[in-house]
Amino acid sequence: MSSFLTILCLFSMVIPASLANILAYPVCKKLSVRISDYIVKVLAPRLFAILYTYRKFHFFGYEQKKDELPENFIIIANHQSLLDIPLFMNFLRDREVRFIAKDTLGRHIPLVSEMLRAQEHCLIPRKAKPMEAMRYISDFGKRVVERKQVPILFPEGSRTRDGNVGKFFSAGFRQLTESTGLPVVVCALDGGWRLRDLRKLVSNLKHGSYRVKILKIYDAPKTKEECNTILEESRILMQQQIEYWRQLPTNKK
Repeated sequence: MSSFLTILCLFSMVIPASLANILAYPVCKKLSVRISDYIVKVLAPRLFAILYTYRKFHFFGYEQKKDELPENFIIIANHQSLLDIPLFMNFLRDREVRFIAKDTLGRHIPLVSEMLRAQEHCLIPRKAKPMEAMRYISDFGKRVVERKQVPILFPEGSRTRDGNVGKFFSAGFRQLTESTGLPVVVCALDGGWRLRDLRKLVSNLKHGSYRVKILKIYDAPKTKEECNTILEESRILMQQQIEYWRQLPTNKK
């Protein structure tokens, strides 16, 4: 019964906003932006509230280091699920976050696609050549600095199947740091890999958890070597944090 109620609540939350944004985006960008802001500020937190109410699924957003965050910054994090997007929207409710992602996310995904396009997240064409992809990131970096938004990059480039931290790719990170000149905030997350498809979503929601935590804050890197050092250290920190979390019961913070 609780599974049915969860699905019913999620559908009743997702469908009206999704349909409204699908209809609004082609004809009125301002209205689409307003709907997208509602999705971010209201529906993202509500998603986790529904999951806890009906499935005892815990969201743990750790507050340590939040008061040390600079005014503007870049976030890098490991990547496990499409739900990483509402995870960060919920974790950083007082900030405007913007993601770097493949352009396939900008099509045919309820609640997400029109929101990503209307809010001008960085959607890189899957078939883009390296130089073209770097131009997308450079333009995006300049835009978020102007608007005082928080860009979020997943250096793995794609979601990992087992939740462990995969190989990091450095080119996009270096381009983003170069175009923004911002400090780098390293975050770890875990729990999304258990929800990466519908079968896992149904079986792993009950008494599950999703965790996100700030691990370290770096000054803005100025050289290629500094960028590579940040990525190397960050990957180790993320994996260590994930391994620690997996020793905890899912309901324990």
